[in-house]
Amino acid sequence: MAQQTTAPERKYIKDLLPNQFIDTVLTMNNCQLGQTRGGKPFLKCLLSDKSGQTAGRMWNATEELFEKLPTDGFVWVSGQTQPYQGQMQIIIEDIRPTQPNPEELADLLPCTQFDIGEMFAALTQRLGALDHPAIKALAQAYLDDEALMHLFRQAPAAMVLHHAYIGGLLEHTLQLMRLADVFCPLYPQLNRDLVVMGLFIHDLGKCVELSWTTGFSYSEDGRLVGHIGRGAIMLEAKARAVAEAGTSVAEPVLRVLHHIILSHHGKPEFGALKVPATPEAVAVSHLDDMDAKLQMVIAAADRERFAQRSATESTFTDKIWALETQIYRPDPTTLGQ
Repeated sequence: MAQQTTAPERKYIKDLLPNQFIDTVLTMNNCQLGQTRGGKPFLKCLLSDKSGQTAGRMWNATEELFEKLPTDGFVWVSGQTQPYQGQMQIIIEDIRPTQPNPEELADLLPCTQFDIGEMFAALTQRLGALDHPAIKALAQAYLDDEALMHLFRQAPAAMVLHHAYIGGLLEHTLQLMRLADVFCPLYPQLNRDLVVMGLFIHDLGKCVELSWTTGFSYSEDGRLVGHIGRGAIMLEAKARAVAEAGTSVAEPVLRVLHHIILSHHGKPEFGALKVPATPEAVAVSHLDDMDAKLQMVIAAADRERFAQRSATESTFTDKIWALETQIYRPDPTTLGQ
């Protein structure tokens, strides 16, 4: 009887040590062909799995090889880990495109650390506490859309920048509602129902803008319409359905909810169709921006891992382009002890 062999234990990116051999399937993003100072082509990319992300470099790359690789997709990689300027990178020896099986895909796509069912129940409870009858009926119309809510529970909030994992959109939206629980009582002049409803619907278009079943990417709808446009279209359809069921959403209320969706990115250069122009729209835009940026900076600092760093590891991250700065990683209260 032939002896049964087991697959080698997977090495996750967050656990990589210097000078380890890598032979595994990874997600690849932003694959580019650069040139060394000597004019020779080299491949540079970002490699990731559900645990984290690291830089990849291949010094003996060719244009022919580069043309066979996806800019964003899945690849089989063999190579060696190497520390560089306080960060780990993978020096690629061989690479080719691949399609992961379901078990591999589960290892590649990051997922929220929180229970999705519990988060959705907490969000539903907050929407059930809305006071304005028409806004409450409108929220229920969204909740009753089982296909949309299934996507909402699964969708990432972004491809790369923040909450970029399965369940990330739900986690981000619930966190914003929790912030509103604290924020709104401090500013009683705000209409809390408009703020909470605006937070619920501001990013719902991402349920169709993004694709995550075979890795994170933009769908055709995302490329052609985008989550802001799709969110406004969804709102119009839900308001019409509520009106047909006997509860009309007054035009001023509907217009302000549309404005929240269209303006939540804050500035035109960041994708906003309008600059926030109501108190509730300003609140939604700033809460959204704060949660996204705090999640980015906390993930980049990764203080738990930094506390276990080697002596040569830099106290600053590489530049985070979305934040326009490098992030200082240590908690200063733990230094010098």
